[in-house]
Amino acid sequence: MLSRIAWKNIWRNKLRSGIIITSISLGLFGGVFAIAFMNGMANQMINDLINLELANIQLHNPQFLLNDETIYTIENPEKKIERIKKIEQVKSVSSRTVRMGMASSSSTGKGVRINGINPEIEKQTTELSDKIIEGSFLEDERKNQIVVGEKLVKELKLKLNSKVILTLQTIDNNITYAAFRITGIFKTQNTMFDESNVFVRDKELKEIVHLRENRTNEIVVALSDNDFTKQVKSKLINEFEKEIHNEKLIVRTWDEINPSVKMMQQMSLQFSFIFVIIILVALSFGITNTMLMVVMERVRELGMLMAVGMNKIKLAGMIFFETLYLSLTGAFAGMIISVGAISIAAKTGIDLSPIAEGFNAYGYSSIIFPEIDTAFYFYVMFFVVITAFLASVYPARKALKFNPAEAVRTEA
Repeated sequence: MLSRIAWKNIWRNKLRSGIIITSISLGLFGGVFAIAFMNGMANQMINDLINLELANIQLHNPQFLLNDETIYTIENPEKKIERIKKIEQVKSVSSRTVRMGMASSSSTGKGVRINGINPEIEKQTTELSDKIIEGSFLEDERKNQIVVGEKLVKELKLKLNSKVILTLQTIDNNITYAAFRITGIFKTQNTMFDESNVFVRDKELKEIVHLRENRTNEIVVALSDNDFTKQVKSKLINEFEKEIHNEKLIVRTWDEINPSVKMMQQMSLQFSFIFVIIILVALSFGITNTMLMVVMERVRELGMLMAVGMNKIKLAGMIFFETLYLSLTGAFAGMIISVGAISIAAKTGIDLSPIAEGFNAYGYSSIIFPEIDTAFYFYVMFFVVITAFLASVYPARKALKFNPAEAVRTEA
């Protein structure tokens, strides 16, 4: 009964109710869309990190992580790869020889991470081959081919088919030089990655640094779904328990390799809730003010209701329901707009090309696809109910202080 009366009461002044509902809906729409935008940015960075750089899981010799020296290797990688492939959730496994060195041209030089890969297997493990903008991904049969990032090519003032000199150290601690021809140029959304990584054939890099065929520095594991990461890591730890115990092997997930990205995602989630609370607190002042105006305009009416026997609990309940209906109507409208706008933006993307260079420098994509968990809408509605309750407290207290005998004599 009270709820029906409250619903009718909020439409007695359609203009005022319309304004506050519009304010709530637009405020929540702006907040939810902004959160979806930030969430999309964080998730895209994680996806790019997994699909282009790290894959889901990596295996190393622990000493290699401490010293970054090619001499610290994983023994018999092919046998280990075969054991890893037997795990159901594994999509692909590749090995890499890794060496830090310098890429030089006649103009300048730049420190780089030299990755020795098997091109065909790497295509199945990462999506780097899809980012080739010129040339190919080590597909020719010619020796000493190299794939470099667009950013590095510009810094070295080179182009496709130019020669680049790699300066690096062998496992015998001797400095050696090798000339490579640029046969492929890639461009990702992370300019830091593009300017600091080059890719050559694994066999050729091993020959240059004098590393044996049955050794490698890095085993990269790509999974069918990122949700399986922790589960597969546990299986790998059990599978290689002896090697891990003897400190010959260490298994790490992408978020352990690059914890800052995972931290950013968690911070984004925490910020989402804080952001929504700030918006609702701001809106609550408007809702409280509106309901206070409603109460002061209906002093005579409320006095008559108390005079004919309506108790204070029912009177406060009526004001609460009016506040709740205003808030929920606005919130529901805001959620509908948000769902529509986010669905469209998730398909088309938001193009930030004019400021892409600044975004790419931090690993963000220039086209953002907003996304948000469906459960977040329910969290928002829960917070709206709490906000409505708090916003109704002061107007309800004001109404309960009315003296019925004086209130009924108040002129409308």
